[in-house]
Amino acid sequence: MKFHAPLVEGVLVNRYKRFFADVRLPSGEIVTAHCANSGSMLSVKEPGARVWLSPASNPERKLRWTWEIIEVHGGLVGINTGHPNRLVAEAIAGGQIRELKGYASLMREQKYGKNSRIDILLENPGKPPCYVEVKNVTLKRQPGDHPAEFPDSVTERGAKHLIEMTDMVKAGARAVMFYLVQRGDCQRFTIAADLDPTYAKGLKSAMKEGVEAVCYGCEVTPDGITIGHPLQIGPLTLDLPD
Repeated sequence: MKFHAPLVEGVLVNRYKRFFADVRLPSGEIVTAHCANSGSMLSVKEPGARVWLSPASNPERKLRWTWEIIEVHGGLVGINTGHPNRLVAEAIAGGQIRELKGYASLMREQKYGKNSRIDILLENPGKPPCYVEVKNVTLKRQPGDHPAEFPDSVTERGAKHLIEMTDMVKAGARAVMFYLVQRGDCQRFTIAADLDPTYAKGLKSAMKEGVEAVCYGCEVTPDGITIGHPLQIGPLTLDLPD
C-alpha cells in the first residue's frame, strides 16, 4: 500500500481526545492532525517522537492532516487503523498469506452474526466459507526481543467478535483472527492478558472451538506499508480459568 501523497515529517506534541494529535512541523507551526486510532496507543504516543502525516486528499476536510507513522526505538510504526483491512485483503489477493490461499472470491465488509460485519469473507466452491477478522496491533512494551501484543486496552468489541467467530465455526465455516502488526521490529506475538483478561479468556475459548489465529508483521516506511513475514504466536498467556 502506497500513501496517496508524500508524507510530511513532524514532532508529536500530544495525542488527546482519542482522535486528535498536535504535531510540530519543521516550520515550527503546530497543526492538529486526525488520529485514526481509538485505542489507548500504549507505547506509540510518546511526546517528542518523530511522526509522519499525510495531507488530506479532500481540500474541504476540516483537519488537513492525518497521523500515519511514529518512530519508536528507531523503528517505524503505522498507527492508522484504517489501513489493516486493505493491507490484508491485498496480501490475500496477491497470494502472500499462505494460511489463506486457495479461495476464488474475496469480499469485504459482509454482514454476519448479530448485526456485525466481517472484515473479509473468502469463498471457493467445495470449501467452507472463511471468515477473517483483522485486528490492528501496535503495542510493544519494551525494545529488543519482546513480542508485539494485543489488545492495548480493554476491548469489548473484540470480545464480541470472538463469540461471533466461534458461532461461525460451529455452523461449519472456517474463522480466522488475523493480527496485523504494523511494525517491523517484532518476531513474536502474544496476548496482553494483564490488560484485558476477558479478551484473553475469550480467545482461549474460541481457539478451543476451532477459531484460528494468524499474525503477520509489516514493513513500514514513509512511502508505504506492506505486509512482511509471519510472526510466531506465543507463548500465549491463556492459562486462565474458563
